[in-house]
Amino acid sequence: MIAIGGSIGTALFLSTGYALNTAGPGGIVGAYLLVAVMVYFIIMSLGEMATYLPVAGSFQTYSSMYVSPSFGFSIGWCYWFSWAVTVGIEVVAASIIMKYWFPDVPSWIWSIIFVVVVVGLNLLSAAAYGEAEFWFASIKVIAVVSFLMVGIGMMSGVMGGHHIGFSNFTNSMGGIFPKGFTGILSVAFTAVFCFLGTEIVGIAAGEGKNPEKTIPKAVKTVFVRIVIFYLGATFMVAALIPWQQGTVEVSPFTLAFQNIGIPFAATLMNFVVLTSTLSCANAGLYASSRMIFAMAKEGKAPKIFANANKRGVPVPALLLTGCMGGAAFLSKFISPDKVYVLLVSASAITVLFAWIGICLSHNNFRKKYLPAQGKSVKDLKFKAPFFPYGNWIAGGLCVVVIIAQFFSHDTFITAALGVPMFFLLWGYGKIKERRGTLWIPSEAHLRSQSSETDDSVPVEEPKGHAAPSPSTLEMEI
Repeated sequence: MIAIGGSIGTALFLSTGYALNTAGPGGIVGAYLLVAVMVYFIIMSLGEMATYLPVAGSFQTYSSMYVSPSFGFSIGWCYWFSWAVTVGIEVVAASIIMKYWFPDVPSWIWSIIFVVVVVGLNLLSAAAYGEAEFWFASIKVIAVVSFLMVGIGMMSGVMGGHHIGFSNFTNSMGGIFPKGFTGILSVAFTAVFCFLGTEIVGIAAGEGKNPEKTIPKAVKTVFVRIVIFYLGATFMVAALIPWQQGTVEVSPFTLAFQNIGIPFAATLMNFVVLTSTLSCANAGLYASSRMIFAMAKEGKAPKIFANANKRGVPVPALLLTGCMGGAAFLSKFISPDKVYVLLVSASAITVLFAWIGICLSHNNFRKKYLPAQGKSVKDLKFKAPFFPYGNWIAGGLCVVVIIAQFFSHDTFITAALGVPMFFLLWGYGKIKERRGTLWIPSEAHLRSQSSETDDSVPVEEPKGHAAPSPSTLEMEI
């Protein structure tokens, strides 16, 4: 449930409007299919490593162990940034959605309100996060299923007053691919942002019980559900809304419900979209704060961020990440829709590096680490299929999507800043590694600490080992 809640957000409910307008009906479906294939291989690789060694630091810890500490340092900070920016993205989205009811209230006022709400929820406890996310996710699942059912009704002519069928594909101005293959690549970053959150299963692994059973089940079922929701909903958006009407300013879900003739249906759907923004901001704040918390325990972030209160909440890490929600206040100076697309592309490019890190880590885990430990693939409780080809395909597609961002005027700035940022962090990590302030985490120590539940104990400077996992939240499957 954690991964589903973290993934189904405004990326689906709002940014699909931008993707539809930019790529056309065939382009948006093609982009989501492309990224779905990529995510399948990535989540399976992560699931194998997390089942073998469940740790709160997840793939940034695996990158340190199986590639290099400096590489893990860069991956960890990039992933933290991708989720921290997501908090700002969702807050901007929430302010856009509120204009549906309150068009005259400035966006930055709503931004302040929603940042306070989400940070407050996370400050309560990990249990409060999980409870809130369960109900948020339930609302979103019901909304998507309802949208799919309404979509089928509208396509068949049962609802909406006329038969839509596949007319928005077959009779589309410019054809099914009005922007060509480049249209697919130009919106692939929105699909990446949509699937951001599937890897939370790996982060929650260090906090769940019986990971050898729960993680394989989670990675299989979560991926299937997300693909059904995303690919099904994306197809419906393309089928129901002419691509020229796609926009960031109004959810395509709301537009579709406006056309079915049921009173208040559009208002209800808009409320659901609003709750989804808070849900995704909630998940983003949780994931990124736990990541920097684990990094601080491994010497990759200042020690102050390794502190947690008696409820297991890493307050300093949480407040730092919450400050990134301040990116939403750019909407005071730039139009909210432009801020939204800019932040989405920034989040996507940094998470792509994290996904590349998962592919490289898994490749080295199988080829180098297991043999060095005197183990083989037969000893693994869960095995990722299609190794090593899955890693090559997923990693290669990640690189293609990163390169494509340089050729779009909407994403060039974030690509030009994001790519150098990754390599600068990697280079700085190498300096720290040479100075002895970064180390390879010990598997024995990580395993011995995985059952620790008291996170309020002050953290001492580690001596070549990682420290305890952040909290005792049970994984919801």
